[in-house]
Amino acid sequence: MASEYLSVTALTQYLKRKFDYDPYLGKVYLTGEISNFRLRLNAHQYFSLKDDHAKINAIMFKSAFNKVKFRPEEGMKVLVMGHISLYEPSGSYQIYVERMEPDGVGQLYQALEQLKRKLDQEGLFNAPKKELPVFPKKIAVVTSPSGAVIRDIITTVKRRFPIAQIVLFPALVQGNQAAVDIANRINQVNELGGFDTLIIGRGGGSIEDLWPFNEEVVARAIFDSSIPVISSVGHETDTTIADLVADRRAATPTAAAELAVPRLDQVKATLSTDEVRLVNGISGILKQQQLKLTRLLESPVMRNPQRIYENYSQQIDLLFQRLTSATKQSIQNQQQRLASNTTDLKLTTPINQIKAAQQHLNILALQLQQNIRNDLNQQQQQLQLLAESLDHLSPLKIMSRGFTVATNNQGKIINSTKQITKDEELTIKFHDGQVIAKTIEVQQSDGGNDGR
Repeated sequence: MASEYLSVTALTQYLKRKFDYDPYLGKVYLTGEISNFRLRLNAHQYFSLKDDHAKINAIMFKSAFNKVKFRPEEGMKVLVMGHISLYEPSGSYQIYVERMEPDGVGQLYQALEQLKRKLDQEGLFNAPKKELPVFPKKIAVVTSPSGAVIRDIITTVKRRFPIAQIVLFPALVQGNQAAVDIANRINQVNELGGFDTLIIGRGGGSIEDLWPFNEEVVARAIFDSSIPVISSVGHETDTTIADLVADRRAATPTAAAELAVPRLDQVKATLSTDEVRLVNGISGILKQQQLKLTRLLESPVMRNPQRIYENYSQQIDLLFQRLTSATKQSIQNQQQRLASNTTDLKLTTPINQIKAAQQHLNILALQLQQNIRNDLNQQQQQLQLLAESLDHLSPLKIMSRGFTVATNNQGKIINSTKQITKDEELTIKFHDGQVIAKTIEVQQSDGGNDGR
């Protein structure tokens, strides 16, 4: 009967309830290899877990995935915890992952190695380090206000170099909010300015305790700092990402303070030594200069100063004589050149050239007038010949020999009998006048006769 048949939805809902109420499926621990993984930013993650013989679909909601300290990758073997349920629209079962960590390697160590590779590829570890100032006046310290770190730093600085000022920027150094707080304090120190050195640090602990100093936000804040940074995190065997990015690494807070400031007694001793060396050096130089001055004073030149300019006086006399002789010779040469130029100028005076040019101009004017008259005569003769030729070709000349020109009423010349109709008025022009005639009959010739 139809009532014995279940709908697909009813069956799927029944199976889902079986999955949800099964105590063995409410909390399942699985190990497998990640497959079909594609990272979705700020979203739920969908992938599969598989081994050599089976595969199960998996989903990890955004809230759970944000707690994962490493980045899952295709083919990575992981340990997951979650619950099994049925996805009704497709009728397929899947695991809803609530927690994930690498299989065989701790989660934090895996995340640490991944971040190290990323920052190393970007060059944060191998970038040029900033030099620490030798005599800092103002030192910023980012650490917990209640820990032993700040006390050790203050004690060491006061003992070694008490003229340096220590300014504490209190920050969380452990917990989920510590990394952001440390980065904010580093940025605050740079924004305020006026500091010569920046020390960040905390005491030793587990990798979880030191984890804020392995966060990317802290590493980038240290890298972007314009103030030299000394990192003192944990003990000597602990190495964090902050240590790798910082300009200098110190094994302990005390060592960080020793790197930041010199020993005042050593500075004084160095200054005393330099003072003695400077005094001795200047004394030696003064003695050498005094000896040189004594030698100069005892020299013959200094005893008889007039000897210094005796040779120069003779040279001046000799040069004066040469200058006087050269000047006289130059004046004579110029006078001779002037006389020669005067003679040449008289011989080549412009008046004679002007007269010759005037005569040549008169000759050219006469030749021009003669050429114009000849050209006019030739033009008149040619014009007369052309007029006679034109007169011979004139229609009036032809008409005087008995020829006439006939035109119709429109003034069009008639050159054929085919253009004339009976009773048409014609105008017949003679050389001495014209006649108005009327056509009585039109006769056309057969060929040889012109029909006139």
